[in-house]
Amino acid sequence: MAFWLAQSRTGQHKDWIQRFDARFWTVNFPRPMMASVVSTGPDSLRVDAAFLREADLGGLIWASEDTLDHPLLAYKTDRDYAHTVLSFRWRSSGLIALDAVNGPTLTIEGRDESGNAATWYVRLWNYAQGNPEDALVTLPFSALEAGYTLPADGVTVWPGDIDRLFISFAAPGYVADSETALAAEAEGWAEISEITVDGARAMLEIGDAMVPPHGLAIATGYDDEAGQTPARLVRNIRQLGYRGSVLHYVGMSHYMRLAAVDGAFLVGQGSDPLATPARAWHAAFFAECAAQGFSPIVSLSYEVLAQHGPEDWMQRDHAGNPALTGWDPPSTLLSPAHSAAMGWLQSAAAAFVQLMDAAGLAVRFQVGEPWWWTFADGRICLYDDASVAALGGAPPLITDMGAALTSAETELLDAAGALLAQSTAALVEAARSAVSPAAVEALALVFTPTILNPAMPELVRANLPTGWAFPAFDRLQVEDYDWLTTGADAVRRAAYATIDARLGYPAGEQDYLAGFVLDGEDSDLWRRIDAGIDEALGRSPHEVIVWALPQVVRDGFVRLPAPVSSTGSTAASGDDAMQAFDDILYPLALGTDATIIPEFSTSVSVTASGFERRNAVWANARLRFDIGPGVRSEPELGTLITFFRARLGPARGFRLRDPSDYSSNAMTGTPDPLDQLLGTGDGLTADFALVKRYGDSEAEQVRRITRPVGGTVRVALDGVEQVGNWTLGAAGIVTFDEAPAVGTFVRAGFLFDVPVRFAEDQLEISGAAFAAGEAPSVPVVEIREAS
Repeated sequence: MAFWLAQSRTGQHKDWIQRFDARFWTVNFPRPMMASVVSTGPDSLRVDAAFLREADLGGLIWASEDTLDHPLLAYKTDRDYAHTVLSFRWRSSGLIALDAVNGPTLTIEGRDESGNAATWYVRLWNYAQGNPEDALVTLPFSALEAGYTLPADGVTVWPGDIDRLFISFAAPGYVADSETALAAEAEGWAEISEITVDGARAMLEIGDAMVPPHGLAIATGYDDEAGQTPARLVRNIRQLGYRGSVLHYVGMSHYMRLAAVDGAFLVGQGSDPLATPARAWHAAFFAECAAQGFSPIVSLSYEVLAQHGPEDWMQRDHAGNPALTGWDPPSTLLSPAHSAAMGWLQSAAAAFVQLMDAAGLAVRFQVGEPWWWTFADGRICLYDDASVAALGGAPPLITDMGAALTSAETELLDAAGALLAQSTAALVEAARSAVSPAAVEALALVFTPTILNPAMPELVRANLPTGWAFPAFDRLQVEDYDWLTTGADAVRRAAYATIDARLGYPAGEQDYLAGFVLDGEDSDLWRRIDAGIDEALGRSPHEVIVWALPQVVRDGFVRLPAPVSSTGSTAASGDDAMQAFDDILYPLALGTDATIIPEFSTSVSVTASGFERRNAVWANARLRFDIGPGVRSEPELGTLITFFRARLGPARGFRLRDPSDYSSNAMTGTPDPLDQLLGTGDGLTADFALVKRYGDSEAEQVRRITRPVGGTVRVALDGVEQVGNWTLGAAGIVTFDEAPAVGTFVRAGFLFDVPVRFAEDQLEISGAAFAAGEAPSVPVVEIREAS
């Protein structure tokens, strides 16, 4: 299906918002401090903060450039604040007050009148009326003075070129640059309400596109989006056309309440597993989802940022090394056998589902990617003390999951899988108990490139336990982005079959997670992701979920809705997602009188001296035909008219046999499996498109063949014809059961037709002229279905 990577608005709908709209503020803070911001009304917001160190200081930020919203939905950049007046009511508790040293300060970052980088520090108390914890603040940007005491310390702010505004907040006892932990966590909050903007540039233009619903759901990630307001996120989700579920990964670093323990800040040290800012944010997020008609799913994994994980909670390999992921800084995996670790995780599950229930939502809970961590060199992490005890006290040591294993070792993996399944079942039960008698829909997420790694075939025993077989969970969710984005199609598709056979979830009880693109410079991977979405829709899953919103807005991904057919139905995937096409052959043979015109598009510019510069706009020729001369009798004329009407003129495509070029062997020869080189194997790619090559060396043109003739395709690997190990799919794609090995030459032979449509809406036939032997003109044009 079509998609678009939008870089900016180009005529899409726009609207206007008040500058400093409450939805578009953000918070920032140093870890392990935590803070959140939620919009509480059209002109109000609230910040909650949890401080753990003397130097913890957060900031409430307004950015002049919107880098967080989707390009179609972002507000317009405006760095000029001259003659703008911002006023608001400030209320706070648990924070340094407005009148105190280190009290809330407006940091203004930008450039001075000469264009030099500059920063100004405006003490809010100097512009406040009221008391230190409840005051009306008025900021006239063209008359602002930085400095602690005015007018003695006053420095005039230049308002004409500002990048961002930053209102600082800290806990009493703040000591800059101190690494000392507070004796106990300190909490505070601030509310900004009655936000008004007067004077010049009080309004901002904002993108207001509304993408029609396209049938996909989306995922979010709290670790990446904790600094934004929930209303901002849900606005993006809805206006980009996503509906149904919002799969919300609560993350591994920001939601948890931390406490100082021997120089570290660790989870699991108090009764409430959720930090107060995270609790406030999620309550607002769930309420916003409910108001907008979304059905969120809480995704909770066994993963925790390693620096916050107690040492004895971590999974470990046979040598005692902790399970550490490749993130920077690394995360770790909690041991399914550790009672305290699992008790803490269960309390987190209970807290999240209670927030969902309080928002009036259907409670949906996903156990996210539960597994025994396995390093790339084959070390599996089954050997933390709790797991060793649970697995018999002296389990055999598996040092390399890629090596041949003994029966004792495979039995250990089966036992580890059973232990993992028991752990996930207890986690689901904790969620259900927390909101009983309300129902809880339980889901599990599996990441196939890890748990079904072909280099470690026995890993499935531990990380895809049969204890998860249907109906252990209400629904299974499958994710495979490593394979999808690298083109490892054969193993990816084989994994679906393995999961179906091992766990038995019907297609309608499975969701597919499509994505993701880690780095913005790799945005071309969205092409593969979009194709993966179409392929997944062909399997008729319960839902397809795009992973994830941060990458969607960063890269400007827009999924366009399926075209509506002439019958009013909406196309979904595969051939149906193309422009309407009837896969039938034009019923009349083209005679030698038919006109065949291959055409290119070339721009030619002539210099003043008469030299030419030529630019080929099209890389491949497009064919045009006049099929009228092939009509030889009145019955054939009737056939043409009937066929034209059935195609609705140019509305629907069809196949046409080009009598001068319809074979992979020269132009009209008998196909041989060695005729055309499709590509060279890389050990991953299983899909090869049929092509026909014209010319040679640098002058070669490669033509995609999307309409081969069924039963004529023959395929060879390194010169040996293949039978029974490949299939021919839509658009002329040959798919192998196993990816051809590195360096293998993939060739094929075939007959083919040209996808065409009638070129005009009318068919002009003169009976008298036809009777006099004059052939009608019936132009048709090739449909370009692939590049």
